[in-house]
Amino acid sequence: METVADYFGCLVFNDETMRERLPKDIYRTLMKTISDGKDIDITVANSVANAMKNWAVEKGCTHFTHWFQPMTGITAEKHDAFISPVSGGKVLLEFSGKELIKGEPDASSFPSGGIRATFEARGYTAWDPTSYAFIKDDTLYIPTAFCSYTGDVLDKKTPLLRSMEAVSSEALKIVHLFGRYDVKSVRTTVGPEQEYFLIDKDDYAKREDLILTGRTLLGARSPKGQEMDDHYFGSIRTRVAAYMRDLDKELWKLGINAKTRHNEVAPCQHELAPVFATTNIAVDHNQLTMELMKKVAERHGFACLLHEKPFAGVNGSGKHNNWSLSTDTGVNLLEPGDNPRDNAQFLIFLVAVIKAVDEYQDLMRCSVASAGNDHRLGGHEAPPAIVSMFLGTELNEVLEAIAGERAINGQFKSSMELGVHVLPKFPKDSTDRNRTSPFAFTGNKFEFRMPGSSFSVSGPNIIINTIVAKELRGFYEELKDATDLNAAVTKLVRETYKAHKRIVFNGNNYSDEWVKEAEKRGLLNLESAPDALDTFIADKNIELFKEFGIFSPVEVHSRYEILNEEYSKTVHIEALTMADMVNRKIIPAVAEYSARLASGIVAKKSAVPGLSCEAEESLVSRLTSYIDQLSEKIGKLTAVTDESMKLEGSARAHYTRNSIVPAMEEVRKISDELELIVDRKVWPYPTYGEMLFYVR
Repeated sequence: METVADYFGCLVFNDETMRERLPKDIYRTLMKTISDGKDIDITVANSVANAMKNWAVEKGCTHFTHWFQPMTGITAEKHDAFISPVSGGKVLLEFSGKELIKGEPDASSFPSGGIRATFEARGYTAWDPTSYAFIKDDTLYIPTAFCSYTGDVLDKKTPLLRSMEAVSSEALKIVHLFGRYDVKSVRTTVGPEQEYFLIDKDDYAKREDLILTGRTLLGARSPKGQEMDDHYFGSIRTRVAAYMRDLDKELWKLGINAKTRHNEVAPCQHELAPVFATTNIAVDHNQLTMELMKKVAERHGFACLLHEKPFAGVNGSGKHNNWSLSTDTGVNLLEPGDNPRDNAQFLIFLVAVIKAVDEYQDLMRCSVASAGNDHRLGGHEAPPAIVSMFLGTELNEVLEAIAGERAINGQFKSSMELGVHVLPKFPKDSTDRNRTSPFAFTGNKFEFRMPGSSFSVSGPNIIINTIVAKELRGFYEELKDATDLNAAVTKLVRETYKAHKRIVFNGNNYSDEWVKEAEKRGLLNLESAPDALDTFIADKNIELFKEFGIFSPVEVHSRYEILNEEYSKTVHIEALTMADMVNRKIIPAVAEYSARLASGIVAKKSAVPGLSCEAEESLVSRLTSYIDQLSEKIGKLTAVTDESMKLEGSARAHYTRNSIVPAMEEVRKISDELELIVDRKVWPYPTYGEMLFYVR
């Protein structure tokens, strides 16, 4: 019987396959080139390309593609056949090192934020050898970076790789201060937990809003939602279990370590969690996971919804980004150690993260800003828009003791020098977990709970890596010439925590009291995506990206334009879709139903003179009034949507948030009231109850 181990990674040109198929000297050179971060020699590239092609053809491939991640939020690909014509009407199967290293897709129609004009079409893709090539649908996929003809970055992979190099370089200096010269690099690792909904494909096909926008723009509450808490970790339905098994198998073939699956809080909501991987690989894997979730769902008669809030009134979906730092020797730098030196090293990295999140809370919020996530954040199912950190009782007590130069719960002597005993020995996750915190320490990693379920996790990790690199660089400058390292570290930990402890909050982030307290502390409350996006181009942030070579000032402004445009376009499409649904189906259906009721009343009174039909007449009156109100609100929505087209950039995004979104809410309120009083047989769309509770 075939086991998972027999086929795991069978569609991946991984290290084991390269060892088998590449000449030993080529393999060693390739690995050294990757580890040193240098350009690939064309001789090595030719050898790798030939081995890769032979392997792929043996697996049934006819084409290859440079797989990249433009600023659309999804992946892109252009397929080329391996064939090359020869005399006699024959072909050879060829794939050169040049084709492996570089491709030239058309870049004109991808978002560029004004970096290039539409007529400037040329773009380049460059092989990322740190992420394995793989096979999907009889095509060899080669992970690549994507840039314009002028070298400007147009994708999400390039700045991610830059940020990984930045944090590795700065973390390495700190590690070496503690005498660990055997460490050659520091890797950021990520495990993105993925939430999603499954509904029947037939219901999905009947809802224009789900097809065009990914969420229900209209829909009244179901008599039952998630009040009974009976779906969370509940028994997995047979059809869903079959889907999960099939999905796992597809992911495992691609070397994706899908580990955990379970029912989430809302009905029809589920979660998949992988094992940690190096950040750029984790990002690639998550993009593949989202794609396969949708593809496998179709095979099982489902539609997979990855929108942050597909249904009002029940929990939306997030993507919890578990982030950590590890050395190439296998040491997790965010795990408290068993000896004083490890304790001191851990505390340096811990307070670096605290300082980074406090000083760049705007960028943290900006990294999760979108029209979809605006519906989810702060909805008592996800963290609020205020960025804060949870450390847990024990760790918080340690830092407070260091800041106050006192003993820890009476366990140790008053001396707080880090070279003596500082941290009590405690296991991972020794304190409670805070599900309301945006950025929570969970034993040996930080869980960033704000990203939305449809997000590429590239953006949040670019920010986390870069801001931590910034603080580590400053720490190294302060410590490198210290004559007494122990005293210098003690002082640095103490002063950093005292200066930035405002960002630490271990309580209920959903409470009104926290909103008031956060304001007192001077923390930002950027409630909407346009508000958050405006902070992206703050001088300090432009300088940060420039300092570490993540983005040039031009690239920062281009991304600012892209993100604002994406927000406005998303809401614009939703507004047009809502108007179309109401005008073409809801108003006609309700009018026809109302006319039928009115005809029935006339017929009854004609048959029975003096008969009272007060209830029916009241219902007809309500229906007529609601139709009139709905028509009026749709007119207002159309007007503000048209008005928004006169604006551009941030101005349009803010107008959209302040005018179109409230107008849509007014339309929805009336439509949902109508749904609750109209005969279900007449209502033109599947209801929440039908979509969320009829899946078997």
